[in-house]
Amino acid sequence: MTGTDQAARDAVEAALAAGGRRVVLGLAGPPGAGKSTLAMAIVGRARARMGDSWAAYFPMDGYHLSNAQLKRLGLLDRKGAPNTFDIDGYVAMLSRVAADGRTDIYLPDYDRVLHEPVAARLLVPAPARLVVTEGNYLGLDEPGWRAARRLIDHLWYVDAADSLREERLFARQVAGGQAAPAARDWVERSDRPNGELVKRSKANAERTISPSPA
Repeated sequence: MTGTDQAARDAVEAALAAGGRRVVLGLAGPPGAGKSTLAMAIVGRARARMGDSWAAYFPMDGYHLSNAQLKRLGLLDRKGAPNTFDIDGYVAMLSRVAADGRTDIYLPDYDRVLHEPVAARLLVPAPARLVVTEGNYLGLDEPGWRAARRLIDHLWYVDAADSLREERLFARQVAGGQAAPAARDWVERSDRPNGELVKRSKANAERTISPSPA
């Protein structure tokens, strides 16, 4: 396994070795493993070394379906499962990013206070040579997710002990306004089975990263 600092160095070196072509690094892994924290750490270290416009962050969570759409589909209590994302929209945007048209690209983000996606909050600057995208299901061998994988140059799996992940997920739910019993129920009923699904995709990644605990 590789830690945070080494992962960041390796990501920068992989982009530098691409001869000026933009490189898309994908981070897959179960909920609470530390994907977003690692992605932002890699981007931060890359910017510190190469300049603020050299690296960008692209979370798959910006393609959560809105709560209104989840209610319409009867999926609100499954939020976070693979079929609660706009995978076609994510793939379309990932295709734009990977194509490197040398224009600024605005990306949606997910707001954990609003519990909704927010359009155009993030940016891939035109000069960016490294884009780090992350999401639970990027390694799944299923329609839609396979299309995303074809646009990713390097896919790494972010791992953490189940006990640590579930502590983080419980704290996330409480911080988002859930009472403790409801938070625990959500982790056991939703996050846990989603995590078990993601674990089966581990072999589809090039390497495993074990970030330093936050």
